[in-house]
Amino acid sequence: MISTAIRVARVGSAAELAAAVLMMLGYPCLMLAALVPSVPAFAAATAVTYLADHFLHRRNSYLVSRLSKVRAGLSIRFLIRQLLLILLLARLDLSDGLVFYGAIACFIAFYGLQAPHGALVTLIRNRRRMPVATRNVDLAARIRIPDAPPRGLLNRSAEKMLHLDLAAVVGMLVAGAADSAVAAFVGIGVTLFLGTLYVVALMPYVRGSKVPPNAERVLAAVDEWLGDYRPQTVLYFSGSKDSTYQVNMWLETMEQLESRPLILLRERVILQNLAPTTVPVICVPGGVHLMNMDLSTVRVALYAANVGKNIHLLRVPTMKHVFIGHGDSDKLASVNPFSKVYDEVWTAGRAGRDRYAIADVGVRDDDIVEVGRPQLAPIRTAQAAAESARGAAADGDCPTVLYAPTWEGWDDNPGNTSILLAGENIVRKLVQADPPVRVLYKPHPFTGTRSALAGAAHRRITALIEKAAAERAADPRFTTDATVQAEAKAELARVQARIAELSGSGDEKGDEAEASRDGLVDVKKHEEIARLRTEWNDAYWRSFGSWEHRVITGAEPRLYDCFNVSDAMVSDISSVVSDFIASGKPYAVTDSAELGVEEFKRQNTAVRAAVILSNSAAELDGLLAAVRDPASDPLAEDRGELKQYLLGPDEPTSIVQFDTAVKNLAIKADTRNVGQDARIASAGAEEAEELADAMPVPRAASTPGDPDGVAAG
Repeated sequence: MISTAIRVARVGSAAELAAAVLMMLGYPCLMLAALVPSVPAFAAATAVTYLADHFLHRRNSYLVSRLSKVRAGLSIRFLIRQLLLILLLARLDLSDGLVFYGAIACFIAFYGLQAPHGALVTLIRNRRRMPVATRNVDLAARIRIPDAPPRGLLNRSAEKMLHLDLAAVVGMLVAGAADSAVAAFVGIGVTLFLGTLYVVALMPYVRGSKVPPNAERVLAAVDEWLGDYRPQTVLYFSGSKDSTYQVNMWLETMEQLESRPLILLRERVILQNLAPTTVPVICVPGGVHLMNMDLSTVRVALYAANVGKNIHLLRVPTMKHVFIGHGDSDKLASVNPFSKVYDEVWTAGRAGRDRYAIADVGVRDDDIVEVGRPQLAPIRTAQAAAESARGAAADGDCPTVLYAPTWEGWDDNPGNTSILLAGENIVRKLVQADPPVRVLYKPHPFTGTRSALAGAAHRRITALIEKAAAERAADPRFTTDATVQAEAKAELARVQARIAELSGSGDEKGDEAEASRDGLVDVKKHEEIARLRTEWNDAYWRSFGSWEHRVITGAEPRLYDCFNVSDAMVSDISSVVSDFIASGKPYAVTDSAELGVEEFKRQNTAVRAAVILSNSAAELDGLLAAVRDPASDPLAEDRGELKQYLLGPDEPTSIVQFDTAVKNLAIKADTRNVGQDARIASAGAEEAEELADAMPVPRAASTPGDPDGVAAG
């Protein structure tokens, strides 16, 4: 029942739900206490409402924004509490005394301070919001960006300002209980003094010396930096906060390109959630600002997602545009008709090319280039994993099977995920397998976000694994070297502490302007963190027995790390399957929609070398047999052929293929641009002028500060 209430109220926990209930019940209790009247009861209810409100704000509860929508926002809640306090004073026969009039005057004056406070906070934030935000771009050498105001002044400023009434409220309650006006006027004085002080403290930050340069100067500085850096390859991305992973997966690839890379983002929230990188990053929320930016040296633009804002860069003809996507699977998104707008579409292997041919959505075969999947480089093959990753021999050689289902999707198609119909059957058969295997369960991070049934199934699967893990820990057949485990845990703690030290807490970051000024990556520190993450991963797997079942729901260890310690995988139709094929290990895919083996394989290329599971998971024995005796694995040869078909050849490496494709396309862009210049040069003067006026040109070739001219071009 509590879980249902949590889901309906859209709160994060039972504590959050309890705080919301207490806060909503507190106001009727305040009214009753005021009418009775009872100062102790009113004081208790007041404390409950203050604390509950504060707790919900600290948790960024969904209910806080919902209350504002129904005209019960933060200011209204404080005002109601203050009005009820005045009612209490009247019921205490203090309506003719100075305390009563002092309370009214105090709250009127206090709310009079809210207007300048809110105006100053809004003005400071607006003036410090730059037209672009950057990382790894040296703006400090070109423009002056002052320090951000102390976080204590602007962070949750409205809540802090309103809570300054606490001194007056306490003073009036003491005065009501003790029948003494001194406490009330002391509290009133403290509240009004602190409120005025807060307003005065904000005022210096609206002066010129505390405000970043205007948009024109910032954009000019960015263009100056672009002129010095001369980027050649751009990774362009637009999307929601939840889609940040789609650009994060390409960061390491961009770092390895031989051409000068640049990342262009369109949403500030994406920049805030971007993983650390050494590549320069520019976030340009405004379309006009982007279209006026000097990108004249860029020859290749890479797009990780099909979104409407892509048009703002697609309009530039001096660069070639490529769709690289954010995964490779048989889902419809992999053959989106929108892909026709790009000069080329890059796929991992032959399978991607064939998908477009079968879908017949207008993408020409000549425009498809097979470049492999550079992101799959960390995935070790079965042979490499046997030598260095498994580490199971010391603890009884217990094979590991990874269960990595995808989420429920946006509709109720039974083929979306195996969690609903097959998940418990799969896990139950794995934990009961004889000879035993270890189970790693790593669900998609979106699991249960749309479907309550999927969330409930996930919790049941987790409970199954935790119960099996507890039983196995008590089984004398499964032992581990306690010394090794203790050393690994100590190493894990040391590495975590060092990573936290190098990464920082994040609290030291100022606002957007200050982050742009100081957002230059320390390359040595970045490389050390990467090395430490590798050490962390190694220590993590050594910190518990190789026979121990595990539920892995956080960001670490990463999915590919789980691949490397697993001997086989069970999953659903998603890019996870295509990625796992790079390992060459046995895998199974669940036909949750019950299409039948032949039809399932016909519709989904990635499962042609898989063990196909029904919802009963009865076919799991075939997968486990391949794990226990690789020499007699009937699908081993098929997996090798499928790997090359889906992901391309092992040599040259994917990053070499990808970088070569970038270079080849840059040559095409240069050839096109030289041809256009030659065409204009060979035309007559009048015709050349007309032709030049009709062609879109980069901002560098147009009149600075003339966005209308560029847009018209």
